[in-house]
Amino acid sequence: MNPKLIVISGPSQGAGFELTGGEVFIGREATNQICIIDPSISRKHALIKQDDDGFKISDLESLNGTFVNDMPVSECLLEHGDKIAVGDVMLLFLLHDADSEVPRLAVSFDEQELVTQSLIKLRNDDAFYFAEDKILAALPPQDRIARYLYALLKISTVVNSTPGLTDMLQRLLESIFEVVPAERGAILLKGDSDDELVPAAVRTRDSNGEDGMSVSRTVAVQTMQERLSVLIDDVTADSAVVKAESLVASHVRAIISAPLVVHDEALGIVYLDTRDAAVSFDEHHLQLLTAIAGLAAIAVENMQNAERLEVENLRLSEELNIKHAMIGESPRMNDLYKFIAKVAPADATVLLRGETGTGKELAARAIQTNGARANRPFVAINCATLNETLLESELFGHEKGAFTGAVALKRGKLEIADGGTLFLDEVAELSLNIQAKLLRVLQEREFERVGGTRPIKVDIRVVAATNRDLEADVRNGSFRQDLFYRLNVISFVLPPLRERREDIPLLANYFAAESSRRARRRTVRISPEARSYLMGYSWPGNVRELQNVIERAIVLGSIDVVLPEDLPESILEGATSDETHATRFYDAIREAKKRLILDALKQTNGSYNEAARQLGIHPNNLHRLIRNMNIKDFIGK
Repeated sequence: MNPKLIVISGPSQGAGFELTGGEVFIGREATNQICIIDPSISRKHALIKQDDDGFKISDLESLNGTFVNDMPVSECLLEHGDKIAVGDVMLLFLLHDADSEVPRLAVSFDEQELVTQSLIKLRNDDAFYFAEDKILAALPPQDRIARYLYALLKISTVVNSTPGLTDMLQRLLESIFEVVPAERGAILLKGDSDDELVPAAVRTRDSNGEDGMSVSRTVAVQTMQERLSVLIDDVTADSAVVKAESLVASHVRAIISAPLVVHDEALGIVYLDTRDAAVSFDEHHLQLLTAIAGLAAIAVENMQNAERLEVENLRLSEELNIKHAMIGESPRMNDLYKFIAKVAPADATVLLRGETGTGKELAARAIQTNGARANRPFVAINCATLNETLLESELFGHEKGAFTGAVALKRGKLEIADGGTLFLDEVAELSLNIQAKLLRVLQEREFERVGGTRPIKVDIRVVAATNRDLEADVRNGSFRQDLFYRLNVISFVLPPLRERREDIPLLANYFAAESSRRARRRTVRISPEARSYLMGYSWPGNVRELQNVIERAIVLGSIDVVLPEDLPESILEGATSDETHATRFYDAIREAKKRLILDALKQTNGSYNEAARQLGIHPNNLHRLIRNMNIKDFIGK
């Protein structure tokens, strides 16, 4: 099939848009090739463009951002089954037909040609349950009309409210049996080839179809290929019938079949029969079944697409999680991704360096997930949170009675991580005593529990992280040189957020979506003015600080947009004016603060304490303001 997008949630749900190459714009304006009217979508929201690599989606600086598989992107190569979120609308990208497994049910086909003079065919366009004027002019008595219309309403509810394709089809058969006097029924869906039909649901009036049924392949294939509804009201009544052995053996008397047609393509059929000589099907049953099949066809297509997505996502989930564990598309982050791809398959010790909040543990997990130990334990321990005694016990474990309170044997993190990866965060905080014991682990891959005498062998990969200058710690004697060399086999410095500012909008959109979900609010978007302040701030706390700022804005904000006034004062004060396209209102506030501080310092001859007293703030706050607003160089001028 042609590559296309399917709307799976939001306005226009169920609609499909083919991607025929070139540029396809998505947005709220009518000029877009894919126009979706929804306030959460920007006028020009995203662009899908085909090139030699495939289909790429680019965000057009939309307010709510563009997400692929729940991760924000500025540009991303699309793969079959990707979920694309633009605002509150979810789209499914389909590049080709994916294999879908349908359970084999007890339905067999009769291969004999079935010919009879009591054959009636009906096209969808001629079904008068699809046309109000035909209902009024041609339907049978009023009580039957009311019953059929009620059945259509009920079936419409069933197909639109039942999750799962198999359950929906089974309930559809149950509802059909309430208005059509069939004894047995089956819904068969199109297989890999045009003439292959795979049973998806089977039912009889007395059971769920466990005993099976025989289906005339002639009738089934004709229904599919010609997209016609078929009625044979008496299989045995005409001498022109060529005896179909399985149908004769099962005493079938009447057959009725209708295609599931969407966009002039048959997805399958609904097939009913009866063996009761006292029961017959008439043209009104044929009309009704045709209408029911038409209602169900769209739901079948949507659920098949969703199931294809689920199957494809399961196959790609590990790869997607690795790829998107850390958010960022900047050159510095691409360098990190390349580093992880190279070191993950090896078993060498890795040292991750960088400021607090840059995502060192996420990088360590990505190394684990991409390597041969992906299905083994990943054990993390923060070396800065415990004192030496507790840390030693936590890391190496202890024997029963090793110290007061050791009432039972305890396995340490090293044992738990056996076969997997041990992540030592803030490794520079280890005491010299534990550093010596860790060095033995790295050299010999063995250790002893606290209070123990028996060496324990372990097979682990060590990934360490620190925000300290380990070379300086080695020079001043607080970190062992030999341990440093053991840890520093392969190292990488994770970039601070201020050195990859182009990733800030992606991160902010992601955190906004996550915080909105946790706060049970509609997804909150970030205004261009607030985004400018975020881009202009230096982020000493890096990604973790950004996450906290966005969560605070979502929780305390009163509307569905993050405005500058929702951000902390430190952001508004610390954003550099040359990088911030701020509103005149906030520019004026900033300048007023700056002038007040400089005037107070001038009047107090540069005394910070006196100036703070005059301004009515704490001296620490005055120092913070001077530092955040970068006005130290203006003092005394």
